[in-house]
Amino acid sequence: MANQQTQKLWKEFGSERKDIRRVVGTDLYSVEVYPEGYFRKFDPTKPFEKWAAVEVSEVKLVPEGMSQLILPEGLYAMFYFQGAAEGASKFYQYIYSEWLPGSAFSLDVRPHFAVMEEQYDPMDHDSEETIWIPVK
Repeated sequence: MANQQTQKLWKEFGSERKDIRRVVGTDLYSVEVYPEGYFRKFDPTKPFEKWAAVEVSEVKLVPEGMSQLILPEGLYAMFYFQGAAEGASKFYQYIYSEWLPGSAFSLDVRPHFAVMEEQYDPMDHDSEETIWIPVK
């Protein structure tokens, strides 16, 4: 989190996305894969995986040089966020520090992701995304 590379990741993915065949819908997926125990003692310098993705109808259709990620099934808490990307960190802070501890759920060790429409603009205060947090 301290070494934010999200803009670079999406720029690179955007230029290669045209090579992906059989894309399901037009939604974009921002996926984070955190190692077990990542949130026990928060340290913004701890590494994690960040993915820019789209859904495909068949895994074998992923172009050479790209990786596949299959999201495992499970229970997710879903949140709706509207605003520029700069406001998202405060929203995530609310989820992890207020909503989750006050709920009957605990964080599960599965990918976290946000779904954005194709026209999503991180600078636009009207942009919308749906945030999915794995819970158990």
